[in-house]
Amino acid sequence: MELKDQVVLVTGSSRGLGAAVAKAFGRVGAKVVVNYVSREAQANAVVDEIGREQAIAIQADVRNREEVKAMFEEAKAHFGQSITTIVNNALIDFSFNGDARKQLDTIEWEDYNQQFEGSVKATLNTLQAGRPDMAAAKFGRIITIGTNLVQHPVVPYHDYNTSKAALLGMTRNIAKELGPDGITANMVSGGLLLKTDASAATPDVVFDIIKENTPIGSVTTPEEMADAILFFASPWSRAVTGQNLIVDGGLVMN
Repeated sequence: MELKDQVVLVTGSSRGLGAAVAKAFGRVGAKVVVNYVSREAQANAVVDEIGREQAIAIQADVRNREEVKAMFEEAKAHFGQSITTIVNNALIDFSFNGDARKQLDTIEWEDYNQQFEGSVKATLNTLQAGRPDMAAAKFGRIITIGTNLVQHPVVPYHDYNTSKAALLGMTRNIAKELGPDGITANMVSGGLLLKTDASAATPDVVFDIIKENTPIGSVTTPEEMADAILFFASPWSRAVTGQNLIVDGGLVMN
C-alpha cells in the first residue's frame, strides 16, 4: 500500500520525535492520527501544520486498553478507513539526564514497571485494537521505537533500556505471528536526538561527544529518524520484518 493511502497512528505525537513523524507522514499524503495524553494545544498545532482534512488529534492514554480501542474507532469513523499503520512512539515520563538517572542501588521495580507499561503494554494495546482490521485487509505496518542503548548502554538507564530490549523481543514475536496476515513489524532505534523535550536535560557536552564520535559528524535529528520510519511503512520495505534498524549516524554499528 502506498504511503498516501495509509491511515497512520503515531502515539505520543504532540511533540518531539512523534510530532516529526506525524508531519513526515503528512508530507507524503498519508492520513494521520496525532495521539496525545495531555498536550491538546500542541497536538492541534501538529494537526494544523499537516492540514485538518488530512489529520486528527485524539486524546488517549496508550496504557489504557479501552481508551486505545475508542481511539481506533474514532479514527475509523473520521477517515472512513481503518488504521493501517501504527508507530508506537509514546514515551512515558522519562528524561535523558545521565547525571540524574537512578542507579542500581536506588532504582525501584515501579520505575521498571512504568517504562514497561509505556513500551510493551502500550504496544500490546495498540496492536490488539488494530490487528483485526489489518488482518482483514491483509495489510499492516507496525513500527516500534527503540534505542541504540540496548546494543551499547553507554548510559545505563536501567528501566528505559530494559523496557526497550523487551520491546525488541516483542516486535520480533509480532513479526513472526502476524506475517501470514500481511502485517510487518520492525523497530527503529535512535540515539540521543537533537533536540527534543526528553533530551533537553542532557548537557550540551554530551551532544558534542556524540558528534565527535559519529562517522558522519552530526547528531541525529527527529526528522532524520522520521525518514527511516517512513521506510518501514513504505512499499520499499515490503520484504522486511522483524528487524531493528539503528539510526544514529553510525555511532553504533550492528
